[in-house]
Amino acid sequence: MMKKILCVDDEPNNLQVLRQILKEHYQLIFAPNGTRALDAAAKHMPDMVLLDIMMPDISGYEVCEKLKADPRTKDITIIFVTAMSEVKDEAYGFDVGAVDYIQKPVSGAVVLRRVQTHLNLVRVQELEKSQRDAIFMLGEAGHYNDNDTGVHIWRMSAFARALAERAGWPAYMAERLELASAMHDTGKIGIPDSILKAPRKLTSEEWKVMQTHTEIGHRILSMSNSPIFTMAAGISLNHHEKWDGSGYPNGISGEDIPESARIVAIADVFDALTMKRPYKKAWSFEEARDEILKGAGGHFDPTLIELFESISSQFYEIKNKWDKTESLISEGKIN
Repeated sequence: MMKKILCVDDEPNNLQVLRQILKEHYQLIFAPNGTRALDAAAKHMPDMVLLDIMMPDISGYEVCEKLKADPRTKDITIIFVTAMSEVKDEAYGFDVGAVDYIQKPVSGAVVLRRVQTHLNLVRVQELEKSQRDAIFMLGEAGHYNDNDTGVHIWRMSAFARALAERAGWPAYMAERLELASAMHDTGKIGIPDSILKAPRKLTSEEWKVMQTHTEIGHRILSMSNSPIFTMAAGISLNHHEKWDGSGYPNGISGEDIPESARIVAIADVFDALTMKRPYKKAWSFEEARDEILKGAGGHFDPTLIELFESISSQFYEIKNKWDKTESLISEGKIN
């Protein structure tokens, strides 16, 4: 399906030039002034607007501002097509929401390249949003049949990101960990309700079944080779391994455990301790912190525990923020 482009200019000759350049590649809509442009954008929902600045009724800047203020049209890509003598403040055009300028008189090759480039960027952004949506859904799915509110996964992920940043991870990798860690319990999809929702401690046989969620999650998440899902698969498999080798499913130890999983192990246990369960009360922040510190060299990576202790106040702030969010959700004030 051809992308739709709205061309806006009060000079018919300029519109005709754009028609000749773009007609073989895109579905075109034309507007001779700003007012008509706003109407056309709302009616046709174009993928892009090529917008003149100096027009007799309302300027291109005003049109851009109005389109960006309207929830229906705020995501439309806008490029100003104008004589540079009309551009008093180039930065202002970006401030009101445009992504680029094309100078008049226009070059056909430049117009085609700029339009294609920005439409490709939109496609990349849409793909990134789709991936993020899939991550959120998988994170929620892992806890769909247990007794968590869903806040746990995002609070825990925030803890994991904070610890990764303290461990010196680059910002983009810490963000990736935050997203990947939200899927750490995806494998619980394959665990029976009778075990997930048991209002008591599990029997030894039930516990063996529960432990398989790490491998189930790993199999599911390994179906994608994208960096986020590859990291998530490793976290799912290894976040219950322990530094001393006494964890599951494979009993690996020390630095054989991926650092991502070692970080998530701390964040996950800390958050679980502070949560109320059918078989236990919620621990206080101080109790949970002290229990995590005791696990250095046994359950947890001792170096990461030192870093955890150094940012425990940040964990406290994250916990308070998400506790407030959980309270608002339970009161029905937010979704």
